Amino acid sequence: MTERIIDARWLAPPEPMELTLAALEVLEPGGRLRLLIHREPHMLFSILEEWGYAYLTHANDDGSYDILIWHQGHPAPGSDQTLP
Repeated sequence: MTERIIDARWLAPPEPMELTLAALEVLEPGGRLRLLIHREPHMLFSILEEWGYAYLTHANDDGSYDILIWHQGHPAPGSDQTLP
């Protein structure tokens, strides 16, 4: 299973959203996208649901977020692959 990481921490809008949506357009079935971002991307969540993606969100101690995204039709990440 492949995982792509987008480190969008401290990028100015709309760059985090643009990078994430572009990566999702080429995400292979079974692949995952990990988004690192400095604030919770509320607008992204409705797009993910509309496009058929599932996600897990983890708030880090430093106030940033780690969001794991995958196709809904594929299994959720296993316990050995969950967010920190």
